[in-house]
Amino acid sequence: MSETTTVQLNKEIVESLKKIKEHPRQSYNELIARMVDIFKKAKSNNQYDEFLHKIQQHKMKELWDNKEDVEWENA
Repeated sequence: MSETTTVQLNKEIVESLKKIKEHPRQSYNELIARMVDIFKKAKSNNQYDEFLHKIQQHKMKELWDNKEDVEWENA
């Protein structure tokens, strides 16, 4: 048997949760579990994007900060 707890929520939050249920009989537990899963995936994707950005910085600096571009801008 799983353990359960009581969580107090503002009525506005409860109304928001009711509106985003995927089906009327979906429990708040199922809904919140899905929201947590989506949040974890989004956070993981963001970390991957940050990693890609960091490894690309050197090459982008090399491509953008070059003498030819500076001379072209001053032409």
